[in-house]
Amino acid sequence: MPQKAEAMKIGLLDGVKEATIGTSTTGVLINAADNNPFYKITPMKPYVFRAKGDGLSVSIGGRFYNLNVARVIIKPTGKGYITAKKRWYRGSLIVENRGGNIVVINDLPLEDYILGVVPSEMPSKWSYEALKAQAIAARSYAIANRGKRASRGYDLKDTPEDQAYGGASSETYSTNKAVIETKGIVVTYNKKVIPAYYSASAGGHTVNSGQVWNKDLPYLRAVPSFDEGISKNGHGIGMSQHGANNLAKQGYNAYQILTYFYNNVKFGRLDPSWTL
Repeated sequence: MPQKAEAMKIGLLDGVKEATIGTSTTGVLINAADNNPFYKITPMKPYVFRAKGDGLSVSIGGRFYNLNVARVIIKPTGKGYITAKKRWYRGSLIVENRGGNIVVINDLPLEDYILGVVPSEMPSKWSYEALKAQAIAARSYAIANRGKRASRGYDLKDTPEDQAYGGASSETYSTNKAVIETKGIVVTYNKKVIPAYYSASAGGHTVNSGQVWNKDLPYLRAVPSFDEGISKNGHGIGMSQHGANNLAKQGYNAYQILTYFYNNVKFGRLDPSWTL
């Protein structure tokens, strides 16, 4: 069965020796091979996972036990959260022994993922229409790049190499509202969702994608970036985040901001029944 378009797998840790995991409510440890639960996780208690041979081991009460499986899923019950990297996340976590090292993946719905991206990529105090533009751009980037890192078992990293993602710990009222208000909306070109590239600032003018990546994309054309006086920070392609905020301050709405930075684009709304 194909995965639905709204599901995302985000790499939180990759190639580490161990990972500390926990849940805010009673959790369940599930064998990913057969989807059978086999252990209850005590809430607010740390569990350390390590690679052991081809499988995993976990510390319980200060002692490590072999699980004899290579991949487990940790799910909180009810409306609970899971923790890794000293942050809280929505959804579930996948812990895997991959080549003798630990990989930790956050498996969650697309919209929950975007809740953790917007405040990590743009200050929550910025203009509301800029936050909405950021939500739509981030959602479009995620959908267009889904499966980008499939060789590592996930879609995207949680760093600016893909998109900064801080999980539920980073969420704020204003950024959550921006995500919810734009639910499912993406930027399209020729009826396809585009990877809506953006950077912090372009130093006064964005650049054509071919100047950076040797490939010109028709929806990424150089335009004044409305961020004069701010040093260039990033690749300078697509939306300038500082420019988006400045345009929002001038009265532009999110859709006007996006159609300014992305050439000849339209907007679509993801249907939850779609599959990719």
